[in-house]
Amino acid sequence: MTPFLRSRAAWYALAAVFIVVSLFVLDIRTLIPPDEGRYAEMAREMLLSGDWVTTRLNGIKYFEKPPLHTWMSALSFAVFGIGEWQARLWNGVGGIFGVLMVAYTGRRVYGGLAGEYAALVLASMVFWGGASQFNSLDLGVAATMCLSLCALLIAQHSGATDAERRRWMLVCWAGMGLSLLAKGLIGIVLPGGVLVLYSLLSGDRGIWRRLHIGVGVPLFLLVALPWFVLVGLRNPEQPGFFFIHEHWDRFFLKEHHREGPWYYFLVLLLPAAMPWIAIIPASLAAARRKLPGRFQPGLMLLTWTVFILAFFSYSSSKLPGYMLPVFPALALLMGRQLERASSNAALSLTAIVALAGTAGLSAALLAPGLDNIRHLLLTASLAALLGAGAGWMAERRGHRTGMVIALAVSGWLMTQLQMAATEPYGREQSGVALAKALRPALTPDTPVYAVGTYEQSMTFYMAHKVTTVAFSDELAFGLQQEPHLGIPTLDEFVTRWNARAAQGLPQYAIMRHTMYQHLQERQLPMKIVGSSERVVLVSSSQSSR
Repeated sequence: MTPFLRSRAAWYALAAVFIVVSLFVLDIRTLIPPDEGRYAEMAREMLLSGDWVTTRLNGIKYFEKPPLHTWMSALSFAVFGIGEWQARLWNGVGGIFGVLMVAYTGRRVYGGLAGEYAALVLASMVFWGGASQFNSLDLGVAATMCLSLCALLIAQHSGATDAERRRWMLVCWAGMGLSLLAKGLIGIVLPGGVLVLYSLLSGDRGIWRRLHIGVGVPLFLLVALPWFVLVGLRNPEQPGFFFIHEHWDRFFLKEHHREGPWYYFLVLLLPAAMPWIAIIPASLAAARRKLPGRFQPGLMLLTWTVFILAFFSYSSSKLPGYMLPVFPALALLMGRQLERASSNAALSLTAIVALAGTAGLSAALLAPGLDNIRHLLLTASLAALLGAGAGWMAERRGHRTGMVIALAVSGWLMTQLQMAATEPYGREQSGVALAKALRPALTPDTPVYAVGTYEQSMTFYMAHKVTTVAFSDELAFGLQQEPHLGIPTLDEFVTRWNARAAQGLPQYAIMRHTMYQHLQERQLPMKIVGSSERVVLVSSSQSSR
């Protein structure tokens, strides 16, 4: 290791560069539907309406998720204006926070370079790096759960004083409250399940006395409870829908159509943890070794990882982002393992990255239909090969830190370049060009209909709510409460459209191509304003832009 890499200044400089570039890449992609458009639009509506209690999507009550993400994005809009990078800022900050928290925790709990290595691992994991640049709820709950986990580890490790233990346990309880506001009951169910299992496996029953439950539970309730009380008072239908339909039914029933095989997350772990996948087995095995002292951080991290993966593997609802909370724990285990791994084990990491780079290079050169993104995929593959080569040389020369940094930088670059390569797809799916072209023609009173569909990102880019026609899907519950906000049937829409067209008043409709053909057959007066592979934008024949 060079003298510079031994200094704190080098690590601070590396952290500063990571923060700057992580924030910079928030603004290089269009908001991809459905998730990115949905949560951006919810925050936009919250800011403009001034209602920070009742969450809405397209003006319709939307109670599928708690409000933390919407609050933070609305605050971002209030401070920096409404836009794409502002919509992603909460997740970007959450991703950075998780990396820095893991660095601090690893250093406090394990000492040496375990924290720095863990931070490099987490920052460069494909799923963590990608989710930090994607506007959805999963990174937010992972970051708040990371806060709870890291605070628990710091509070319980053998070197903590009584004052530190109390202080960090309060942070842990507050983190669980934020997790509840980020995604729901998993914010308390998952940490609680982990604690029960850990106390049984370790024999450390005394941990329950060290949790400061007497002050922790009131703090947890102070953070999490007020919104649930307020939203329930204003919307008596919310608690039943949120706790039964969005928790019990989602976990046990298949009505959300997101089921998968029991090994779903184990398979996803292979690409998700790149470029560090080769060291996971040894890291998990080492976590079982008992260390001196009553608290066993390795066993806690192992229990956290296995329990969360098992919990979501059993669930009937499975999405890739659900596994994000395991990565800070995995990163801490891998950071510790990287300190003591053999040279051959470290070199195997570089070999896997080189293999991935070679496969990516072959695909980028030979796969058809990639002309507009081929340069990004080639650059990502070259980054992998260069990182693998630099890491291999550093490890051969005994520079373990140089090897870890080389692989981390290449892993981060691969992820960001691959994310950037989704932009052509994102622009087409979002309908941003159509939405921005239409926006100048719209007034607050101009009706825009979404016929048989709801295009999440277009609503945000138009900055104009739509009236859904013969469509409910995730808006079904809200439309049941306020049916006047939608049109239930095509016949009613046709009547309303024809009446306004006869008066020569402007109106617009968004629909899929098949719906457009169907309405043409019904001789609905329409003219095409614009179209994409996904949708057609029409106006009344008599209206003009």
